[in-house]
Amino acid sequence: MSDRYAVIGNPIEHSKSPLIHAAFARQTGEAIEYGRLLGRLDDFEGDAKRFFTEGGKGLNVTVPFKEQAWRMADELSQRAHTAGAVNTLIRLENNQLRGDNTDGVGLVRDLSHNHSFELADSRVLILGAGGAVRGVLRPLLEAKPKRLIIANRTAAKAYSLATGVAELGRVAGCGLDELEGMEFDLIINGTAAGLQGSVPQIPDSVLAKGGWCYDMLYSDQVTAFQQWGYDHKASRALDGLGMLVEQAAESFRLWRGILPHTKSVIAQLRG
Repeated sequence: MSDRYAVIGNPIEHSKSPLIHAAFARQTGEAIEYGRLLGRLDDFEGDAKRFFTEGGKGLNVTVPFKEQAWRMADELSQRAHTAGAVNTLIRLENNQLRGDNTDGVGLVRDLSHNHSFELADSRVLILGAGGAVRGVLRPLLEAKPKRLIIANRTAAKAYSLATGVAELGRVAGCGLDELEGMEFDLIINGTAAGLQGSVPQIPDSVLAKGGWCYDMLYSDQVTAFQQWGYDHKASRALDGLGMLVEQAAESFRLWRGILPHTKSVIAQLRG
């Protein structure tokens, strides 16, 4: 008998999560089935609770339900608490739900394990101040960068976000127009601007010589922010496919107690 898992979101038909977890199951020999669940915009909690009542063991949660999942969880991991969002729900022995957020771990593992980027003592700029950025701040700061700057078109949102995680490391917020004269070893795009084929308005000089660019979005084509990186002579310009697979691997570990190998799965998705 296979244990049931799923990813819930709206829309959901595009999700690669079932492919990823099927590959993990084959690799580890774990008996699971993993599907897609279209959540209703007006009753996410009802849909999620029904899944668990009918025997489901765990859910991945994607747009636009991560904050609702955070509110419905009976208990939260530290990283989910900091993120204010949950992307992984785990049914416990007592049938309560534990909420976790694996996005930041996925980002850090992709950068450090898959691409050998040294986050410690590096100067990091992250663009945006929405849920995607909030979800990755704790693991990024735990990697001990020299400094982490959050830059956003609305500076007040960046200031507020930085203040909320100030105890975790050297972090500050600013507006995009305050970046002139700064240089960074790594620039992470956490905005949705790339969905419209655009990039945040940042100075040409903000990427240090030999610096890297990382887009949390992923695409079969080069993303707009990756192209910005190539145009500004980035050493590497990466998309977020590796992050997607790595955060899924961490969810799998939380559910099954086994951390799958990811490189072959990333290669498979690249085609």
